Amino acid sequence: MEQKQIASFVIRFHLADVDKDTSEKHWRIKVTHVQDDKETLFETTEDAMTFMKSIVEDQ
Repeated sequence: MEQKQIASFVIRFHLADVDKDTSEKHWRIKVTHVQDDKETLFETTEDAMTFMKSIVEDQ
């Protein structure tokens, strides 16, 4: 029987700041890898996705 691997993540976006001149929003992104109960903070969605991809590829 083939063993299935699961990677689950909880992703939280917290508005950290809004640039008064440009109205650009700056987010704090917390990614929790559920299986390891490991939380990591990021400033960009690209960095958060890279982190999750690295977890999945290491399984």
